[in-house]
Amino acid sequence: MEPQQPQQPQSPHEANQHGAHGRVPTLGERWTSFKESPFLPALVLVFILAAAAGLFAGSYTYSMAKPTPHHVPVAVVGDQGSEQGKAFLGGMEKALNASLEVKEYATFDEARRDVDEQRVFAIVDVRRGDDRVTLNVSGASGASVAQVLAEAAPKVAEATGVPVTVTDIKPLQEGDPRGLAIFYISLAAVIIGFVGAIQLSVHARGLNPAERIGFTVLYALLGAFVIAAVVDWWLGALDLPFVESWLILALTMFASGMVFTMFNTLFGRWAMLPTWGLMVLLGNPSSGGAVSWPLLPSVLGHIGQWLPPGASVNAQHTAVYFGGHQHAFPFLVLAGWALLASAIFWVWRHRHPGGRNGGRAHTPAHAAGAGAGATMA
Repeated sequence: MEPQQPQQPQSPHEANQHGAHGRVPTLGERWTSFKESPFLPALVLVFILAAAAGLFAGSYTYSMAKPTPHHVPVAVVGDQGSEQGKAFLGGMEKALNASLEVKEYATFDEARRDVDEQRVFAIVDVRRGDDRVTLNVSGASGASVAQVLAEAAPKVAEATGVPVTVTDIKPLQEGDPRGLAIFYISLAAVIIGFVGAIQLSVHARGLNPAERIGFTVLYALLGAFVIAAVVDWWLGALDLPFVESWLILALTMFASGMVFTMFNTLFGRWAMLPTWGLMVLLGNPSSGGAVSWPLLPSVLGHIGQWLPPGASVNAQHTAVYFGGHQHAFPFLVLAGWALLASAIFWVWRHRHPGGRNGGRAHTPAHAAGAGAGATMA
């Protein structure tokens, strides 16, 4: 039997190590460990996604579930002061529980011109010497507004005793009976616009700033072309003025992509929150695509015109249904967002977590690697 070797005394370092392993971590140490783990951002995302789901459903329900007219611009031609004219207009306001913004015109052609300019949504024709009133709605100006007016008119006629004839002087295209196709293609451009920018930041992280902008332009042009081609050439849902519609969608997609890139520069990994809030929670419900702006809550109706989704819907709607009456405003809004987002990204491009020449996500890692190499050397 071999004699037992005497145990060597533990060094102070080994004793401290065993003590650290054996003791229960303090609350502060546990919190520090949790903060440095992937569980904290994952838990934060759980709550953010739950809140986003509720806000998403709430924003669309608030603006679209029960559209209510507030102020509806209406043209009146003929004898507005006649008994049947006063009775009908008063009955319409009562039935709609809203005020009609009545604009008088000397001739029907003048009123029709303002329908094409999208200044009024209908024409009430009160002929002298005729007890009948004609309500000329414009489905292309806003399907939801035209529907509300057309449904209210027979009830008002019955209540007031004034016979009414309802006609649609600017109907929607046959492949888009509810007038939603423009909203859907604009929505596709907005969503794919910022999703494309997200994918570039994940799968093409090494792109330098000019290259990132260039590829955003490239996928915007190609993606917009495919959207327009599918809707027009393949499905035949809309007869688009192809080049104009394509460029509107491309500008929309580029602006949306650069908005995410801007927020990614400013807020890093949390950039999706302001992007989603601005473009989806606020921008799409207030765009006027699914529900025309006279039926939206008044604040949303005004805000929506200044955001990329609303500007895209307005420009596309005019291009498709009111060619020759295009307005500069929606293009200025889209271009303004694209330029603002691009400028912020370019000025603070050193903060963007990407690029081969640095970026806030790369610089510390490179510095750490260089420091470790120096220590090992």
